[in-house]
Amino acid sequence: MVGRHVLSVLESKGYSVVVADRATLDLTDFDAVRRYLSGSDFDTIVLAAAKVGGIEANNKYRGDFIYQNLAISTNVIHAAYLEGVTQLINLGSSCIYPKHASQPIKESALLTGPLEPTNEPYAIAKIAALKLCENYNRQYGTDYRSVMPTNLYGPGDNYSNLSSHVFAALLRRFYEAKLNGEGSVTVWGSGSPLREFMYVNDLAKAIEFLIRVPRETFFQTAGPNTSHINVGSGVEMSITGLAEMMAETVGYTGKIVFDLSKPDGTPRKIMDSSLMASLGWNESTAMSVGLSQSLNDMKAQLYE
Repeated sequence: MVGRHVLSVLESKGYSVVVADRATLDLTDFDAVRRYLSGSDFDTIVLAAAKVGGIEANNKYRGDFIYQNLAISTNVIHAAYLEGVTQLINLGSSCIYPKHASQPIKESALLTGPLEPTNEPYAIAKIAALKLCENYNRQYGTDYRSVMPTNLYGPGDNYSNLSSHVFAALLRRFYEAKLNGEGSVTVWGSGSPLREFMYVNDLAKAIEFLIRVPRETFFQTAGPNTSHINVGSGVEMSITGLAEMMAETVGYTGKIVFDLSKPDGTPRKIMDSSLMASLGWNESTAMSVGLSQSLNDMKAQLYE
């Protein structure tokens, strides 16, 4: 999802972009990655590839999530260094921060407490990638930056019943409940957790913005020994509020039932994006607009 929007934004700004998708390159194969980058003249790599999923997928495929994400990030970052790629933007996740981090979450909260258990393998892989960038910068003088986005949604999302995140999963659930005339929709957990959501194209614009921020300016802002920066919308809502908005958007009028036997995950998660704001970035698509775009995209993917 992110890569598709990054490509669109970069091309609209006049960048020459080469895409290495799954069909082109196996990022878990270091030799293949090294060969692909060998002799290239890339100025910047945007590393948006990852194995991702929701609570159920993260819990069920824990070994896959940590191994594949570690392999992808270590292979690309190390090969980029060996082949002399001067700038790299590494896409991370807000799950790198402790489950009970002070809110809003600052970049300095990293490694200050236990992670959310359900997605700990994925988070550890993302922390390792961040630290790899950070320490290559310190040892080799590279310009490798990590972007930590909040929860993303928008066109190109994964609407699978088995591996989707909460936003896409709920959207599909409510839409199908309307189509099938179901009297109720079940939502995992209590509905009380608070989440921050950002439209994916806003993140793509933030990545393009960061590519243009001079090295000295970025590291003066993030800190001399820090490579990561938060990117969020600054707007949060409860899962209950999200469910109600989705029901209204798709035209579902049945009951919303909360399954208290299912995990809630982190009780509250909103990013402190003040460092990005201090660099001059501010982009936020209204949820009503983004939700309508997501609904149209899901219909096109699954029902048309």
